[in-house]
Amino acid sequence: MIDTLAVVGATGAVGRIVLDQILQRKLPHGRLRLLASARSAGQVVTFGDQQITVELMEPSAFDGVDVVIASTPDEVSAEFAPWAVERGAIVVDESGYWRMDPKVPLIIPEVNASAIDNHQGIIASPNCSTTQMVVALAPLHNAARIKRVVVSTYQATSGAGLAGEAELLHSTRGSLDGSAPAAKTFQYPIAFNLIPQIGSEKHEGYTSEEMKMVYETRKIFGDDSIDVCPTCVRVPVAIGHSESILVETEKPLTVEQARELFANADGVTLIDDLAGRQYPMPVDSAGKDDVFVGRVRKDLSSPNGIAFWCVSDNLRKGAATNAVQIAELLAKKMASVA
Repeated sequence: MIDTLAVVGATGAVGRIVLDQILQRKLPHGRLRLLASARSAGQVVTFGDQQITVELMEPSAFDGVDVVIASTPDEVSAEFAPWAVERGAIVVDESGYWRMDPKVPLIIPEVNASAIDNHQGIIASPNCSTTQMVVALAPLHNAARIKRVVVSTYQATSGAGLAGEAELLHSTRGSLDGSAPAAKTFQYPIAFNLIPQIGSEKHEGYTSEEMKMVYETRKIFGDDSIDVCPTCVRVPVAIGHSESILVETEKPLTVEQARELFANADGVTLIDDLAGRQYPMPVDSAGKDDVFVGRVRKDLSSPNGIAFWCVSDNLRKGAATNAVQIAELLAKKMASVA
């Protein structure tokens, strides 16, 4: 059990779901504290039958805290995480700041839970687009070892937070009534549009979002030889990232074998009946914790290739749910040594 649990960023899009998941999954904890910047401090948040006042996040706020679940911008995490660790807390961090630090394990509980033992006070949760892809890839990798992945993402506007969700609605209404509102959160109006850039230019024409998928996938699997070619696209969908994935394995897999691996994998739900028009769609994944896989088929261009479609709620398994699952691992370890 976690004696004192703190949530940083509880008033944001992901933070709200973190609180919901703590309740729904019955994460064992004693006292719950909510911490935030001066802008949100003082707000009152409903948690079950409790009303909890958000406290100012400052070094002393982490005194006596055992575990922190945090959903903040990178620069905020860079500042506060050391405060918490110095005071004996373990930080489960959802920002991108710590993910590639060699001293920080990057954890998806269904894939590499044992890596949590290597933490030195900070545990990172991967990027949302990486998380769902790796959950789906893991059973294939374990059975046949992945050599190469080509992935195109169709990422929901909620990936940019509450502002992204609001801009989708504002942009859509404006487009329909002819007012053509200017883009603020995204580079261009998102309504009835696709934007093939998420993040800044990073490496040889790839964006920061795309390179996250490369580096994080290798780190989670512990295999730097895996080649990943990503293209990340923002689409006018509120919740639920979709990905078209082509994977090439060292050993050949039949479509039937791949389907069986998906069907038996932790955290994966297989929906694959093209004739019956049954396949995963973002509208059906919203509010659910699994990664949904369908359209499984043989790669026509490679004898060792499998193609499939993958959908998941980016705010849940892609962010909040994964972080709470990591906290569950910590709670079990704390209970075992109590």
